[in-house]
Amino acid sequence: MPRFAANLTMLFNELPFIDRFAAAAEAGFAAVEYLFPYEWPAEQLAEALARHGLAQVLHNLPPGDWGAGERGIACHPGRVGEFQEGVGRAIEYARTLGCPQLNCLAGIAPDGEDPQRLWQTFADNLAFAARELDKAGLRLLIEPINTFDIPGFLLNRTEQAVQMLERVGAGNLAIQYDIYHAQRMEGELAATIARHLPRIGHMQLADNPGRHEPGSGEINFGFLFGEIDRLGYDGWIGCEYRPATTTLAGLGWLPQ
Repeated sequence: MPRFAANLTMLFNELPFIDRFAAAAEAGFAAVEYLFPYEWPAEQLAEALARHGLAQVLHNLPPGDWGAGERGIACHPGRVGEFQEGVGRAIEYARTLGCPQLNCLAGIAPDGEDPQRLWQTFADNLAFAARELDKAGLRLLIEPINTFDIPGFLLNRTEQAVQMLERVGAGNLAIQYDIYHAQRMEGELAATIARHLPRIGHMQLADNPGRHEPGSGEINFGFLFGEIDRLGYDGWIGCEYRPATTTLAGLGWLPQ
């Protein structure tokens, strides 16, 4: 059966961040992910993981100025040096946290830039990051994100991600397949997962509309989980959804 990781950026968010590790373990999760670890000392996060018997399965590379609305800088031609510094910082955290993979956010396309230059910058940055992560024994992921939630995001369809994997040609580069984003942009969830499963290194979920827990919207998660299991996917599925009320009240889908 699929294995589920609590996304601590979204779940248990009524609690201080460090307290969410305990809440996730008490709710029955064996693993966690979250957007960014960089506000906290890596040793503090590692201690929380160890104390509650949790595995860290994912976090993102530094995204630029998140508070100012930036959603990654990997496609920004003028910020390659900043991107490369962020790769090094992310690897240091991943080593301390025992996190096996890092996600690279492509970013919102800057106004006035040649699209071909943006894609080339993204490819070059991915090649650099993949090499550096490979030295550390880590996997690099790229995630298509829907342009309803993040207008202008460069990478927004599965086929674009597949083409980028082929373009970069790195053995440790894979797709982070987010079921919610994919439903909004293209649908055909089961068929797409089946077609590209060897290239998928991690999955995430939320229902649509609303980005709430499974069972709150239009996606038939019972069928989809069965298909994912039948296909033999052995990675984690991150629960990156906004609870409709509280996290615990919305976890009724999990035992099912």
